[in-house]
Amino acid sequence: MKTFLAPIDFSAVTEDVINTAITFARAFSGRVVLINVVQPPVVTSEFGLPVEVIQEAVTSAEKIAQTKLDHCLATLSAAQIPSAGRVTHGPSVTLILEEAQSCGADYIIMGSHGHGRLYDLLVGSTASGVVKKAKCGVVIVPPRDKSA
Repeated sequence: MKTFLAPIDFSAVTEDVINTAITFARAFSGRVVLINVVQPPVVTSEFGLPVEVIQEAVTSAEKIAQTKLDHCLATLSAAQIPSAGRVTHGPSVTLILEEAQSCGADYIIMGSHGHGRLYDLLVGSTASGVVKKAKCGVVIVPPRDKSA
């Protein structure tokens, strides 16, 4: 059985990522593992925030993400695709690659937001980081054409 890891962020491309993962899982009699990585809040003040406030924000974001993840897992279940999923927090690229190793992923299927080269240069791209460091195949699902 092939394992397809699908990192999802609940953006507009998430539905396409899940549908692509379903297609691959059906074609290869595989299973899908979903992961959502919650990003800690960005502190832009020189005074910072108390640790308790940051932890509360992460915990709240994780609860919301788990609810959304459960909905995605229900979609996979309805499609009769064996699946699992988890919510975590921290650096996206590192955690996605660790999960790929942990679950024995044959492929990572993930979305691209299509921000552009300047954005990727200044901010970085999770998809780009995963492609560069993954030890398995990576399938990138592009964003839908905005002009359509």
